[in-house]
Amino acid sequence: MGAATEGRGGRRGGGRKARQAARTSGGGAVRAPYVTRKLRPFEILDEEGLCIIEANADTVLEEIGIEFHDDAEALEIWRDAGAAVDGTRVRFPRGMLRKIIQDNAPAEFIQHARNPANNVRIGGDATVFAPAYGSPFIRNLDEGRRYATIEDFQNFVKLAYMSPSLHHSGGTICEPVDLPVNKRHLDMVASHIRYSDKAFMGSVTAPERAQDTVDMAKIAFGDDFVENNCCVISLVNANSPMTFDDTMLGALKVYARHNQATVISPFILSGAMSPVMVAATLTQILAEAMAGMAFAQLVRPGAPVVFGTFASSISMQSGAPTFGTPEPELVIFGAAQLARRLGVPFRSGGSLTASKIPDAQAAYESANTLQPALLAGVNFMLHAAGWLEGGLAMGYEKFVMDADQLSMQEILVGGIDMSENGQGMDAIREVGPGQHYLGAAHTLANFESAFWRSKIADNNSFEQWQAEGEQDAAQRANTLYKKMLADYVAPDIDPGISEALDEFVAKKKAATPDSNV
Repeated sequence: MGAATEGRGGRRGGGRKARQAARTSGGGAVRAPYVTRKLRPFEILDEEGLCIIEANADTVLEEIGIEFHDDAEALEIWRDAGAAVDGTRVRFPRGMLRKIIQDNAPAEFIQHARNPANNVRIGGDATVFAPAYGSPFIRNLDEGRRYATIEDFQNFVKLAYMSPSLHHSGGTICEPVDLPVNKRHLDMVASHIRYSDKAFMGSVTAPERAQDTVDMAKIAFGDDFVENNCCVISLVNANSPMTFDDTMLGALKVYARHNQATVISPFILSGAMSPVMVAATLTQILAEAMAGMAFAQLVRPGAPVVFGTFASSISMQSGAPTFGTPEPELVIFGAAQLARRLGVPFRSGGSLTASKIPDAQAAYESANTLQPALLAGVNFMLHAAGWLEGGLAMGYEKFVMDADQLSMQEILVGGIDMSENGQGMDAIREVGPGQHYLGAAHTLANFESAFWRSKIADNNSFEQWQAEGEQDAAQRANTLYKKMLADYVAPDIDPGISEALDEFVAKKKAATPDSNV
């Protein structure tokens, strides 16, 4: 089957078309499917520093090695490739993994969406914003904190679809705990395909669930298309320090064999899962990421991979993760440089915070994680919207507040407009000394799009703010997300695809009893 067909919206009338058109634009500009950065990445390591970390990572790989637990096939693959296998420990000759990666892994790739207008480019000067991932709880002003359901999951898929600055539908945006663990991936993947036509992520909680994801992608895109193009990207975490478990390896093998992308991402709480120092953490991250990316190339040469990292510091008093602190941001800057030297795309987060509610702490910490990641040159930014409570909760208000900030960052990294219109010499000539530009032709031609405008911030007078109920940003965001959900119109989907998805999900659910593992 091919991608979804267009032109069936007429049955719902002009209102549907108008709302669909509105979603493709913001501030008068056509929505871009991803960010193209015109600012050069900010780099903090010089050549000597980069060489030291790379040499130290090779030493870790050669002398200490990486554990590949409970996966005999993975160990045999490494043995055949020339690595030294001792039990479940694998050690690598110096430079072996770098050569495998550089000889095979693509420097950038396209992840296809059901709607080709939403295809995303991952790598190079492109940045893709994706929602937060994996929260078992949700939070909103009306209900507070509670366990997430499949309805919440579908709501966040709809909000991501409605948000021009979120380029990706994401993966496990929240964990629908009202569904059995062994079957919920079916509803999640089907929801991404049905309620959005943006690119999406797959399941990694078991190899068979990864295979279900691939099979459902083939329903949406067609068998041959999936085997020859990237249609799914999935998060494969190293079990730091220096371990890959059979669950992650199993999912990685499924996706690589079908030419689908994997984000090989060490999960680091510095001081607990890596050394406390930045350079040492970067050494471990590089070693772990190279082991996973090289393994994917051995499974299928040319399979798309992304060098990922999630790095947080911890409170040395309580052991709790902390966000918005300088050390993890230094890790992101350094890891991005290492990824560029390796020649692969780079992933990191995001709008991260330990705050339980969308307050000032959440705003400061989110800004202090979002902006460094963008300036570092991150290509795939997971956790870009919605993250609260160290990832335990997905916030409705936080989601739209973060999306608002993402739209601002798009303008920032777009750089300075040096076109004739951007130079504005006609305006300077027209106005001359001592006058104002408010009525100038250039101003009137550009006033709708010249400056970024927040959908949430209040810039009115005190009196007007007071007359409108003295609402804070979270209250305004509460109104906004509800309006977005009320205005949501599902993207067109081929009836054959929809029916085939329903049949696949029903058959899979009927084949096994419910389980919570």
